[in-house]
Amino acid sequence: MSPRLDEMGSQAEQEYADFQAKVCRTVYLDNLSPKVTEQVLRTAMDQFGTVKTVEFIPNYLGPVNMPQCALVEMETQKQSEAVIKSLAENPFMIAGMPRPVRAAEADETMFDDPPPRPGRSIQCRWLDANDPDFETAKEIKRAVKRHSEEVAYLVKQQLESEEKLANHQAQLLKANNTKFDMIDKVTSDQTAQSLAQCYNLKIADD
Repeated sequence: MSPRLDEMGSQAEQEYADFQAKVCRTVYLDNLSPKVTEQVLRTAMDQFGTVKTVEFIPNYLGPVNMPQCALVEMETQKQSEAVIKSLAENPFMIAGMPRPVRAAEADETMFDDPPPRPGRSIQCRWLDANDPDFETAKEIKRAVKRHSEEVAYLVKQQLESEEKLANHQAQLLKANNTKFDMIDKVTSDQTAQSLAQCYNLKIADD
């Protein structure tokens, strides 16, 4: 092998090694609210360490309001492990619907710009109708379509359920605010004290 080819091979190996290190310190976040932005995600993850990069994984097949996924690269692998451990042990909400965020180790296949694996080559070709693999490819295509439809249906059900829960929580919050406003009003305008004297009751100072 010529020195030039050897140098290119070493560079490719180093690029791939750097990429693998990046994967190890990256967290895959799933079930994010569609309202979550990069800045919101950075702010939420800053409590676990330094966030280097945030990359949302687009969903080209589902509706716009489908839950988002993201790859969050932390400064160290230890920080990424802390994120995964914490989110596994405690419900973690980030902006929007009451949807607990899930975290897992990132995988090389999740990145859209991975460097080529040293020594590996990929070949693509069109399949002719007479090709033995043609029917297999058609079956895979049908399975992918069926899977995307099933996922879209399940996500729709999930979003409807979460919207009902969010509305219920909003109603409870409104009712509690009304109750506390009433209590604050009757204590501040001496109504409570007057009623206490009328019924010979004692109101605690606290």
